[in-house]
Amino acid sequence: MGPEALARLHARAFARQGRGWSAAEFADLLASPHCCLCVEPNGFALTRVIAGEAELLTLATDPDYRRQGVAARLLHNIEAAGARRGAQRQFLEVAADNAAARALYAAAGYRQTGRRAGYYSRSDGPPVDALLLTKDLEPCRD
Repeated sequence: MGPEALARLHARAFARQGRGWSAAEFADLLASPHCCLCVEPNGFALTRVIAGEAELLTLATDPDYRRQGVAARLLHNIEAAGARRGAQRQFLEVAADNAAARALYAAAGYRQTGRRAGYYSRSDGPPVDALLLTKDLEPCRD
């Protein structure tokens, strides 16, 4: 999946937030040796691994394919990819009002380690806090 397709899917997945990432933004991230992309036909996850930590930059699922296990598989695969690159933990930010994503991360073993007040702007209401979540990764056994 190239930058243009990633941008189209991201825009669909994050329509409520008002702005998906552009193809140029994805191209820049994919050009980095620190970034890793996991793709399924109806979703993708992108992480950046530096100094033993993986930061989940985004996880996007086509809205027509939600609640079918796509995000859970992508999350598992991106964690494994980060561990193969030497990450011992993964962290991410999630909007406090994103109940589905919060449930996904909780089921996968993430715990809240912080909060950023008013981090996400919303076109249809007040800003929403970002919850900082962290998970220790299983060592790579490959």
